[in-house]
Order: sequence, then structure tokens, then C-alpha cells
Amino acid sequence: MARFSSILIVLSAWFISSSAQFGFFDQMFGGQQQQQQPQNVRSDSSWYQAQYEGAQCTHYLCPGTLSCVHFPHHCPCAWEGVEDKIELAEGIAICGSKGGWKEGEFARKVELARKGVL
Repeated sequence: MARFSSILIVLSAWFISSSAQFGFFDQMFGGQQQQQQPQNVRSDSSWYQAQYEGAQCTHYLCPGTLSCVHFPHHCPCAWEGVEDKIELAEGIAICGSKGGWKEGEFARKVELARKGVL
């Protein structure tokens, strides 16, 4: 009986070590892919609506950035690093690409568009 149990122990150890080795080789050579691929965001607006409805703001909640500000024209641009904000009229502001050529280029283009030149 002792001989049977020692054979069983040796076989168990061999099985465990061999499965660990093959698991290593599978992982190294791309055998089994155990990493889950990230999923795309949903194509409907339910996530955004839930964020908007759950936001706490006692003043004005900016729809583009979900920032809480006192007045709508105080809303920041969503991508401040690459966008400029200008006011069109009292209380109305828009954001647009900085363009990268010169400082204030976006404002200049909007002004040219107002005049009908652009």
C-alpha cells in the first residue's frame, strides 16, 4: 500500500509540473488568449444621459463637459489644449480648433465669417 501511495504522489507531482510547463509555453507562444479585449462604448446615449442626470450642480450644467458654472457662456471647451473659445454675443460662446498657425486664429476666422468674407 505504501508503494502505491508513493507512485500516486510521484504521478501527481509529474502531472502538476507538466501542466505548469505547458501553461508557460502556451502563454509564451500565444496558445490560449486569456486577456479579454476591451469593448467599444455603447452606440446609444444612455451612458451620457445617466452621467448628466446624476451630476450635482446648483447653477448651470454644461452639456458638452458636464462642468458646473454660473452662466452658460462660462462653459469650458471640452479640449482646451486644442480649442479656443470665443463669445459670439452676450451669453453665447463657441469652441473651435486653434488651427495651430497663429494665436487667436479661430477668433479671426469667426470674425471674417461674420463679415461674410470667409
